[in-house]
Amino acid sequence: MKERKFPRGIGGGLLLLLAAPLLHAATPVLVVDKGDVAWMLTSTLLVLLMTVPGLALFYGGLVRAKNVLSVLMQVLTVFSLLLLLWVAYGYSLAFSGGGAVIGNVGKLFLHGVTKDTLTATFTAGVALPEYVFVAFQATFAGITGALIVGAFAERMRFRAVLLFAALWFTFAYLPIAHMVWAGPVGFLYARGALDFAGGTVVHINAGVAGLVGAWLVGPRLGFGREPMKPHNVAFTMVGAALLWVGWFGFNAGSNLEANAGAALAFINTLLATAAAVLAWLAVEAIVRGHASMLGGASGAVAGLVGITPACGTVGPLGAIVIGALASVCCVWGVTGLKKLLRADDALDVFGVHGIGGIVGALLTGVFTAPALGGTGAAGFSIGHQLGVQALGVGITVLWSGVVSVLAYLVVKAVFGLRVPYDAEREGLDITSHGESAYDV
Repeated sequence: MKERKFPRGIGGGLLLLLAAPLLHAATPVLVVDKGDVAWMLTSTLLVLLMTVPGLALFYGGLVRAKNVLSVLMQVLTVFSLLLLLWVAYGYSLAFSGGGAVIGNVGKLFLHGVTKDTLTATFTAGVALPEYVFVAFQATFAGITGALIVGAFAERMRFRAVLLFAALWFTFAYLPIAHMVWAGPVGFLYARGALDFAGGTVVHINAGVAGLVGAWLVGPRLGFGREPMKPHNVAFTMVGAALLWVGWFGFNAGSNLEANAGAALAFINTLLATAAAVLAWLAVEAIVRGHASMLGGASGAVAGLVGITPACGTVGPLGAIVIGALASVCCVWGVTGLKKLLRADDALDVFGVHGIGGIVGALLTGVFTAPALGGTGAAGFSIGHQLGVQALGVGITVLWSGVVSVLAYLVVKAVFGLRVPYDAEREGLDITSHGESAYDV
């Protein structure tokens, strides 16, 4: 079996798609393993579980009762929209062509993709049906767009949300995905950036877009003066639990094969999250005198975010450290940093996904080192890899930030960003969707 080489970048793409052209199933060079196919189809379903219902319930419980349906609708609809855009042109621009920043239009509407076309995986001679890879990556694109809606929850127009999601997906998600995951030509991939399952592509990318949105859409009415407590922490706990379960498909599925690599990503996802839960609760107990259920759920998500870029390249002990450190940093992200930024990031998209993604991406460059239990090749340099990881973080923050500003401004010019103040006071469930979650 062909060994993986590091510090070559790997990620949700996890294949040398551009180095190994698609082959017909009859060609004996690549062989499809039924176990790999079954695992990848299961992983795709697990990522769907993360979004609907996982993320939807997690966000839905955090908002006020008058806005819960609006958040559920935004998660469901943005996810559905981006799945269709992925098939229309997203897959082609992200994973075809030889450009350093973006792909080409050779596979628009999945042109040339059939049940017989294959994509190569890590192991020489092993492949997946291309439809499996298309579907798996579609769920990544969908959940990334859905994550952003938490930042401007409770005050943005529904049609504005959808237009922003389409613009941001096209000009931010696709180029970053191509640069990080399209080997061997992607700009960051070629420089050795490590992102096993989406620390930069998904979490930092979405976190920055959410922060920009919180600034440009503006704070909720009464923000800082009126209590805006979560209306149902039980919903949030159930959502966090579903996210944790689904995240095994997100992380271990990114190995693309049902083998020891998937097992490593699996156990790292398990341990990092557990460490993150305890770390968040410990900080709360020390600072506030009590540990909260909301803190535990938030800690779980912080750990999941932190381990995402590192799950396939660090050892279990490294995963525990990454989970704990990411969690502690995210506590600061949703408290101290949030106040410094003066942004009403309603559901802490940047504080958890942005900060957790940055911490995880940087620590990937540390704990991938063989001396620290990672899978890096002989001669792995922590200093060099940290520089590469920082480059990936910086490009993602800058790219997503600029695209987000422009996208929000376009949406503002077309539809306007937020609902009228009277509609916001009454709640988006009634004013935007004509229904209420709770009859009283």
